[in-house]
Amino acid sequence: MIKVNAHLHTPYSFSAFKDVNEALDRALAEDVKVMGINDFYTTAGYEAWAVGCKERGLYPLFNIEFISLNEADQKAGLRVNDPGNPGRTYLSGKGLSYPFHLAEPFATQLADVRAEANAQVEAMCGKLNEILAASNAGFTLDFEWIKNELTKGSIRERHLAKALRLKVYEACENDEVKIKALFVKLFAGKELKSAVNDIAGVENEIRANLLKAGGGAFVPEDPKAFLPIQTVCDIILAAGGIPTYPFLADDAKGGYTDFEGNLVKVANQLTERGFHSVEFITTRNSVELLEKYATYLHVQGFVVTFGSEHNTPAMEPVELFARNSTPLTERLMQINYEGACVVAAHQHLVAQGLRGYVDADGKADRSKRAEFIKLGDELIQSV
Repeated sequence: MIKVNAHLHTPYSFSAFKDVNEALDRALAEDVKVMGINDFYTTAGYEAWAVGCKERGLYPLFNIEFISLNEADQKAGLRVNDPGNPGRTYLSGKGLSYPFHLAEPFATQLADVRAEANAQVEAMCGKLNEILAASNAGFTLDFEWIKNELTKGSIRERHLAKALRLKVYEACENDEVKIKALFVKLFAGKELKSAVNDIAGVENEIRANLLKAGGGAFVPEDPKAFLPIQTVCDIILAAGGIPTYPFLADDAKGGYTDFEGNLVKVANQLTERGFHSVEFITTRNSVELLEKYATYLHVQGFVVTFGSEHNTPAMEPVELFARNSTPLTERLMQINYEGACVVAAHQHLVAQGLRGYVDADGKADRSKRAEFIKLGDELIQSV
């Protein structure tokens, strides 16, 4: 069975990988043949991804991710796939055309939402500097330095956490006692729980204590940072992609969001909302849940793909596993591969100016899914 990872973030948004090559080298070492780049609000990594995959004999998928807002769901208090924010909805676009091109007004819409996201992080950087000054830390954060040294232009909250960790360690000369003492000041009296050498743990604590709601440097997102769902889908379609709904599904306690708890109902609602493609980040979910949800959605005609994200500092395998490092079943691997075949066929056709799995209005003939699986299989096998 050909292994697929259809959703990975790179340093062009935020990533566990230091660069695209590290991600693809790990794929090669773990025998993952199909790799999908899936950064927030940007396609800037596509060329490096295409070149790197070609050099290693891997098949590239070209994707993108957005955070959108459904005002009706928000007013109804309906949690969709963000457990803490009703109405806020993560969406992916799968199989965008490469070389990438986006016409107006969509290109400006994408640039504007990226600029809004960067502006929010810059405002949080300013508030962090106020906390650093009040704590007599002896240093401040330079936003331009963060942008130039730690990012590829798209700046996320996690970049701030990384920058603060680096500067704290530098100011404290990597002395564990000094580092912990400074974090007590910055965290308003709370002690650092993670070991100093647990980079992912420390950065997550920085986010939780300073950058999230209730933290001293938290800045609420401007509503302009969240495009309506339909606008996001229009951008994805204009870029040649397939609008895709990312499932959050079961959490560690077996809980679900309001939208996702009833499988039959959510499948119907997604179809009514015009979605023909879904995805799962497999490490979030139990293998039993993945079997239940992915199989049902696949049978209903959805394109189903899986990924790992890798959008935190924690380095996990590129090969996909369910929660608690549980291997995926053969059935799940088959579903994932068939989904990747559809995406591969779609982007291949769209790049030639032909109709893909969905048309310009986002409509799909699910009865033709098998034809796309066949074409995609041929494309992937030919690499």
